[in-house]
This record gives sequence, structure tokens and C-alpha cells, in this order.
Amino acid sequence: MNRNPAIRMSRRRTALAALAFAALLLPACRRAGSDVLGVAPAGTAVTVGTAMGTPTRQPVTVSGVMVEKCPVAGCWFVLKDDSGSIKVDTKSAGFVVVDVPVGTRITVGGRVDRDGTQPVIAADGIRY
Repeated sequence: MNRNPAIRMSRRRTALAALAFAALLLPACRRAGSDVLGVAPAGTAVTVGTAMGTPTRQPVTVSGVMVEKCPVAGCWFVLKDDSGSIKVDTKSAGFVVVDVPVGTRITVGGRVDRDGTQPVIAADGIRY
């Protein structure tokens, strides 16, 4: 062990700098798609177009990108993929998407419902 105080202090600073750097990298190591709100979606995801043709009250899992959301409470959002767009309602599942940014890739699990003549997904949960 070196008894020189200047060298020991330098080693401490280097160790602290390395720890600080590692702490900054940890959030970047988080795996995309690991956050879940509500019940984690299960099953193989279908396209939005397929979900829109699914009978009412049937369970469905869909993946896409959030392109719009409720500006007030985050209680609904619009999910889009290459086959179309569908509104996703989160009110009955008891969660909101206020902290999920528009443009986020999301997988939704829920049931097909109707808002008038338009199909919507009553979400049970999402993974993003």
C-alpha cells in the first residue's frame, strides 16, 4: 500500500469518477419494452387492421406506435402500425399514459370494443 497521501487521494478520485460514470450509464442499459402498466400483454400481437376486424369483446394483443394521446388525463391514446390506427382506452384498466411519450412503441393487451361504429381497444395493460 502506498503511503503517499497525494497518490491515495488521486486513486480515490479516480474510483469516485468511475462510479459516477457507471451510475450515469445504468439507465441507458434498461431494456426497451420492459415497462408495464396494468396487466402485461400476452399472446402474439396482430396488426391494427386485424384487430379492427376482431369481434367485439374478444381479447387481442396489438403492437404499434403511440401517435396521439389524451392531452388532459392520458386516459386514451391512438396506436398506429402499417395497417392502420385504432383508439386505445385505458380508463377501465385503471392506468393512464401521461408519462409515456408520443412516438413510443407499445404493445397493448385488451378487448375489442366499439365507440359508436368505430372499433376501439379497451386496454387491460401495455408494455413499452
